[in-house]
Amino acid sequence: MLAVIGGSGLARLPELSITDRRIVRTPYGLPSSPLLYGRLGSIDIVFLARHGFNHTVAPHEINYRANIRALADAGAEQIIAVSSVTAVGGCFEAGALVMPHDLIDYTHSRAATFFEGEEQAVVHTDFTRPYSDNLRQTLAGYAVSQNTQICSEAVYGCIQGPRLPTAAEMRRYRNDGVDVVGMTGMPEAVLARELGLEYAHLCGVTASDCFSSGRSASCDTDADLAVTKIRALLAGL
Repeated sequence: MLAVIGGSGLARLPELSITDRRIVRTPYGLPSSPLLYGRLGSIDIVFLARHGFNHTVAPHEINYRANIRALADAGAEQIIAVSSVTAVGGCFEAGALVMPHDLIDYTHSRAATFFEGEEQAVVHTDFTRPYSDNLRQTLAGYAVSQNTQICSEAVYGCIQGPRLPTAAEMRRYRNDGVDVVGMTGMPEAVLARELGLEYAHLCGVTASDCFSSGRSASCDTDADLAVTKIRALLAGL
């Protein structure tokens, strides 16, 4: 089964024909929202709202382990994670779709593994390629069939949040080779890897280079355009 994790701007997926709604519990607590089961396009999916249906859970407060474990227990084998990002250095315009191929984790103090505690074995997860090549190729193929432009070569930087970065931090991200920044891509990706789930990250650029000149309070955004493109892409699965 395919799972879709909805992020900012995609707390609900109107195109989903809902057949079931379940409140689930995991050994790590409750996930961010009930799981919605239904049909999207030609396939059955399970949908989870990362920030809750009313966007009440901040990025640093998300129970990432509960979210991924709930999806795994629901029978998901693949996860398409949707999120909003800011382009670094003006490399993408607002409204663009990006599917990163690599990432840098700048977060801290988040529960980032299932393998902890005396009862767990010491496991070193191979995370050289953080995203599933198979799922990324599948998404890229859907995008081509729908004439939807999507960039599949980008480095995602996951920052702690919930505050926005300083101008100096944005310069650091550019120097590190980061193309887009967001607040929720980790530890989500590595937790999926630990449970053997294929994971791909579908990002909508909602702001572009808005911190380079210190204009963080007056960024031009186009979240609606990015979300519209993502919804159309997912509906065509």
